[in-house]
Amino acid sequence: MQKMSADVARRIALGAQGFADPRPVTEPSRRHLLKALSRIRLLQLDSVNVAVRAHYMPLFSRLGAYAPSLVDDAAWSHSARKPRLLVEYWAHEASLVPVEDWPLLHSGAKRSGWWKNYTEIAERSPQLVDDILAVVKELGPVGAGAIERALAGGGPRAKDHWGWNWSEVKKVCEYLFGEGVLTTGSRRGFERLYDLTERVLPPEVVARRLTIPAEEGARELVARAAAAMGVATEPDLRDYYRLQPARSRQAVAELVDAGVLEPVEVRGWGVPAYRHVEARVPRRITGRALLCPFDPLIWERARTERIFDFFYRIEIYVPAPKRVHGYYVFPFLLDGELVGRVDLKADRAAGVLRVQAAHSEPTADVGRVAVELAAELRHMADWLELDDVVVVPKGDLAPALGAVVG
Repeated sequence: MQKMSADVARRIALGAQGFADPRPVTEPSRRHLLKALSRIRLLQLDSVNVAVRAHYMPLFSRLGAYAPSLVDDAAWSHSARKPRLLVEYWAHEASLVPVEDWPLLHSGAKRSGWWKNYTEIAERSPQLVDDILAVVKELGPVGAGAIERALAGGGPRAKDHWGWNWSEVKKVCEYLFGEGVLTTGSRRGFERLYDLTERVLPPEVVARRLTIPAEEGARELVARAAAAMGVATEPDLRDYYRLQPARSRQAVAELVDAGVLEPVEVRGWGVPAYRHVEARVPRRITGRALLCPFDPLIWERARTERIFDFFYRIEIYVPAPKRVHGYYVFPFLLDGELVGRVDLKADRAAGVLRVQAAHSEPTADVGRVAVELAAELRHMADWLELDDVVVVPKGDLAPALGAVVG
């Protein structure tokens, strides 16, 4: 079994996630988007918009300032010249995934989805299912609220012979989304607009949904997770797409036998690990990046602590007086190390990127961190079309950061 230091494992993980590559010197294009997606494989969606939507930030972290329309066009529009690249589905959580990966997520390799809780509603009210599908076929892409209004106002089929309530419409839409019958055709703000999957995805992709065995799906998804992480434990690999534990363990064993994964011992980890055979070891990692809480580099908190010796928890649901670092905290990556964290808010009314708190890590060079972080915050503010960066004097890094920001 190959042995490696924790430093080598960290550089492998960062390289696999794209942080060994310099940012583009020109405005990032669809080609840059494709390269980044080929590494991280998915973009997690989240409703929190205190700074920036979660699915936009990982690309900024790797590419620098880019046009968000690159993501919007890739996910929610299609043309012969620019075919749809991404589709929404439950991967790590609600995510944008490459269109070709969508059937794998329906293979049975994943843990049972929460939408299965609505099976009883769908089975009890088949007419509601039919009516929802009829409305979507006629009006889609369409939101759940508009579907409810269409049904209440005399939709394409009569409904007076059976009972339903408006909350059940949304639940059935989510059930049909989970089952792959509906998908997101577009979005209005952050509202999901449902459409028939057959109108959104290529027919060959839709046809594969029910034909991939669970074992094959698990192998393919674990292989993608391993490529995205470089070196990882089996639970890390499993978590990337939220796979069933038994399926994941079997897939890891089969990929080891196939020579895709190599068992390794990482000093200090204390648990078995696996390296993707194509993962490279960058000589060094340079550059800087702010990471949102749902960035795939850090979303698994135990892995983040293992790789970076960085204890990180999202504190959105912690009462304000008990928060340690802030409400929506972005770790700061500098030359391959997590050296600080900032609680960010995009105050759009005031036109400022507000640093609600700033903390450094114990071994960080506070002066250098402040200079580099200030530059990255300015870059982020420009990207978000905000006029200024304002530092609230809270946290041990705040005085130095505030002095640099001015």
